[in-house]
Amino acid sequence: MNEVRPVVLTIAGIDPSGGAGVLADVRTIAAFGCFPAAAITSLTFQNTTGVFGSVHQTAEVVLSQIQPIIDDSPIACVKTGMLPTAEIVEAVVNLCEQGKLPAPVVDPVMLSTSGHDLIDEQAFGLLKNRLLKHARVITPNIPEAERFVGFEIRTEEDMRRAAETIQSWGVRAILIKGGHQPTRNETNGANEAIDLLLAEDGYVRTYRSEYFSVGEIHGSGCTLSAAIAACLGKGLDLRDSVSEAKAFVTEAIRTSQPIGRGARPLFGTK
Repeated sequence: MNEVRPVVLTIAGIDPSGGAGVLADVRTIAAFGCFPAAAITSLTFQNTTGVFGSVHQTAEVVLSQIQPIIDDSPIACVKTGMLPTAEIVEAVVNLCEQGKLPAPVVDPVMLSTSGHDLIDEQAFGLLKNRLLKHARVITPNIPEAERFVGFEIRTEEDMRRAAETIQSWGVRAILIKGGHQPTRNETNGANEAIDLLLAEDGYVRTYRSEYFSVGEIHGSGCTLSAAIAACLGKGLDLRDSVSEAKAFVTEAIRTSQPIGRGARPLFGTK
């Protein structure tokens, strides 16, 4: 008898070019052996070279997508991505507070790779002050973490201080992604990508991986957070989930191939 696959729900925007957002999430969740479900928060207009605009859904439309899913099957884990408006953030917060959704993996999407703003100021405030407290883990990159804490992050110690600052707000766990800012290894001279996890029990782990100079990458943050959600949905603890997700994304970056004229999308396989 086949084992029932855990359902992992992504609440995010859609990138029609397939590199990021819900399409990247669905590929990743399926690659980890989970069953992907999705609710669309925004229809973006983009390709590998940039984002050219978007049309956001109303909170009512987003809730109308989510409610039938949670009525029909148990949700093992949730990942949130692009939550562009205050009403959408508030709708997700309310679902968490009502116990209708498990604690989500929150990828605090703020800017596209090409610099397009993907969240408004009021939505950012609600995300910071309300949604983060419900998260199982949040996964900001360095620019996103800097926006949260208000100071520059240039070193591994800065990453730890930022994570501790965010955790002091009542956030359970933080994974700060350092792939935007490669660090030189003083021992062998190689460039490394450094991520730092601060878990709820105070556990700190630094993940070091080879930095691959393959050009601009599209959708790595979406893929990583979706992979963490899939692993959590399968019953792994947070430490193992992050380790599995990191290995998946690192290999996807290493083997990435150009699709269009811009940033490379990821297509990871297990």
